[in-house]
Amino acid sequence: MSLRSALMRILSDGGFHSGTDMGRALGVTRAAVSKAVGVLVESGIRIHRVSGRGYRLESDFEPLEHDRILAFLGADAALIGGLQVKDEVDSTSLELLRMTGTSARGQVCIAEAQTRGRGRRGRSWIATPYANLMLSMAWCFDEGLSAVAGLSLATGVAAARAMRDLGVADAGLKWPNDLLWGERKLGGLLIDLRGEASGPCMVVAGIGINVHIAEQDGRDIDQPWIDLASILGGTVDRNRLAALLIQQLARMLQRFEHDGLAPFREEWISWHRYQGRRVRLTGAGPASEGVVQGIDQNGALLVRDDDGNVRAFHSGEVSLRRAGKIEAAGATPPDAGARRP
Repeated sequence: MSLRSALMRILSDGGFHSGTDMGRALGVTRAAVSKAVGVLVESGIRIHRVSGRGYRLESDFEPLEHDRILAFLGADAALIGGLQVKDEVDSTSLELLRMTGTSARGQVCIAEAQTRGRGRRGRSWIATPYANLMLSMAWCFDEGLSAVAGLSLATGVAAARAMRDLGVADAGLKWPNDLLWGERKLGGLLIDLRGEASGPCMVVAGIGINVHIAEQDGRDIDQPWIDLASILGGTVDRNRLAALLIQQLARMLQRFEHDGLAPFREEWISWHRYQGRRVRLTGAGPASEGVVQGIDQNGALLVRDDDGNVRAFHSGEVSLRRAGKIEAAGATPPDAGARRP
């Protein structure tokens, strides 16, 4: 366990702890404690310091716990192949991609902090450490890469279902892989593939959920965003949230493995915030405009242009088009969080 994570666990009781006492408990110097606290503060963690009393977290904190997540899963823990809860990784999805063979099937990786969280098109994923949820699950498919067409949309359905189970009203999806609340981004999805076109392949589905974004991180996000703390008006149990996501992801992947996108297609459309609305698509050739008609059997976005022609888009950025103005621009998924340009 890193020194920063160890300090967060000590401070999680909400009381004051002196640098000397924490250093003694962890076998490090007071100066090392002070330096680690400074790094936590720089990363967006609000820590209150009082001379003569020590340090205290300004808000409630409960660490991600392997056993608590499994307890929330109950019998559904049998759906997964294993659970890793990390203090810090470069990326939860990259961590799983380093695994090989069928041993990766159903493996889950969750981290308190990421140093190289990724979004679509090479973007970075912003997530205040120790405050959000960055989760990835690996799955092996025997039929090759063609068998996973539309998986990012089915993953969106799983994420939306988890939000519903958490009690989040008004959650929705945006093609191809954003989780929304109203018109604001709540989370994102990223699918990584490794394998042969016609042989076995491994898929890693990454989900980032904004649980609590620190103010300084929020300033770096280049689109409207929201976090669960603001929606639900208080502290969110990230262990329960992780269990809900794992449950829905595992159930989705088991069904998708046999039936593909078909059983999720209509539900995805029902969650889609842009269904029947006029949009502008960029990044996939010349910019196009039209009204969203749904998705095809492979997950391509169907858009009817002003001449009545329906085109299928397999990639691109989508924004709403209203009265000659573009609104709610961007579509960025994750390994976890919101994004930097």
